[in-house]
Amino acid sequence: MNGLLGLLRVRVKRGVNLAVRDLRSSDPYVILNMGKQKLKTRVIKRDTNPVWNEELTLSVEDPSLPVRLEVYDKDTFTLDDPMGNAEFDIRPFVEAVKLNLKNVPDGYIITKVAPCRENCLAEESPVYWSDGKVYQDLALRLRNVESGELELQLQWVSIPASKGF
Repeated sequence: MNGLLGLLRVRVKRGVNLAVRDLRSSDPYVILNMGKQKLKTRVIKRDTNPVWNEELTLSVEDPSLPVRLEVYDKDTFTLDDPMGNAEFDIRPFVEAVKLNLKNVPDGYIITKVAPCRENCLAEESPVYWSDGKVYQDLALRLRNVESGELELQLQWVSIPASKGF
């Protein structure tokens, strides 16, 4: 695929029960990767239940590429410590966007993505219609770490000049 389909706005809401990497706490931040794109949240000091509520926007050309997340503990004098990672597939979300819904009520659930071995979902993830837009709420269980989850919300942003839907 070549050409921009649209933008994926990822709201990194919060972390829950993240691993301790410093003395009794951590200074976490999240790196979001999709293809060659790499975005980063701000660092939240001394908090294993941080609230970022930060929006990061990815350009989507190929919806088959997974979105990868890595959580790190910011250190001053040494390399940042890994605090787990996760990934998710945006194809179910993009398929819901393609439906081009118009007259459905706010809160209408288009589809649900169930947790399974192939994804990092901690619970069922609804894709829904609200305020004229498609959203998806995700709770992701971090891998390669003793504990931690991230809560995200996806929103699609259409681009008029794109090859999108």
